[in-house]
Amino acid sequence: MTMKKISPWLHDSAYIAPLSPACRMCAKGEKMVVLVTGLCATKCFYCPISFKKGGTDRIFADEWELDNERDTEKLIREAENIDATGAGITGGDPLLVWQRVKTYITLLKETFGESFHIHLYTSALKNADHLSDLVSVGLDEVRFHPLPPTWKNMDASPIKKTIQHMIDSSVDVAIEIPVLPKKEKEIFSLLSWADQQGVQWINLNELEFSERNCDAFLNQGYRVKNAISAAVKGSQETAGKILKMSQKENLKLGVHYCSVSFKDGVQLKNRILRRAKHIARPYDVITKEGTLIKGVIYPSDRSLASLLSVLQKTNKIPSHLLHLDYEKERIEVAAWVLEKIAPTLTKQGYHCFIVEEYPTADRLEVERTPLPEL
Repeated sequence: MTMKKISPWLHDSAYIAPLSPACRMCAKGEKMVVLVTGLCATKCFYCPISFKKGGTDRIFADEWELDNERDTEKLIREAENIDATGAGITGGDPLLVWQRVKTYITLLKETFGESFHIHLYTSALKNADHLSDLVSVGLDEVRFHPLPPTWKNMDASPIKKTIQHMIDSSVDVAIEIPVLPKKEKEIFSLLSWADQQGVQWINLNELEFSERNCDAFLNQGYRVKNAISAAVKGSQETAGKILKMSQKENLKLGVHYCSVSFKDGVQLKNRILRRAKHIARPYDVITKEGTLIKGVIYPSDRSLASLLSVLQKTNKIPSHLLHLDYEKERIEVAAWVLEKIAPTLTKQGYHCFIVEEYPTADRLEVERTPLPEL
């Protein structure tokens, strides 16, 4: 039998075929991330979810928070904004709100068609019986997250029967876990068990520091990989050993190592680029990273509307190069236009900046430069 090869992929990631269709979509930025709840039945020490989202029943479509579970317009609009070909449903644990998940899967399939690929990530410790309900309305892939103490003995795992039941159904079955450094034996034991059961692929995520898990990681002796990464030192090396062990044993299932730099430099970057192309206004400049550069003017004592009138009538700026942003209480204008008129506006008491921000719903600002430059 021919030995399967380890294929280097993007940004230090690698895989042994087959590779989940969801992973290929993520690499292109085509997957919308739907956090359906921050509630979870487990308290994994390595959980990376932010304090803002974790432990609360909040819903996000990428960075866009839904007002409530009935606020499905944002869900659809976000998918349209990134030209999504699929969605990844995550949490918390989505099965804690399985009826909400069922509604969203049904809606997304009805709106975008049966080919819209939907995968779900779960520890399956609660409401696992309802996975069949989700498969019945179109769920394409389940990614199970068995907890570390069970990796060496999955036959005793509380989710063993659920995994086996899903393997016998029409849905694709995967396992997804973080790569804990120096846990090669435990992780490979899990892979071997999964291979024997007929699991199709396993995703190995590089362990990453976050605000939530930082203290727990430091207490366990974990350190960052280098000065420019939040990845945990040793996680990548452990993943490399597991890939080689899988290759040597010629396991049938696919194995994908997903690096932190892959998530940031490929998956997130491409999704942001897709959104930028959809939502950018005529005056926005899209950078190669997908961020938007624009000019902004803050009024001193005048209203936004009066400032807008001044810019249109006195400075003769075309309306398509201006926007009144009530949310941030400013006027947005083409950066190349503002650079010319900023000295005059500043003398009149206005505050002018060139800003760079993400095209995401939260419009996170990356950098701002005052004009005229000091």
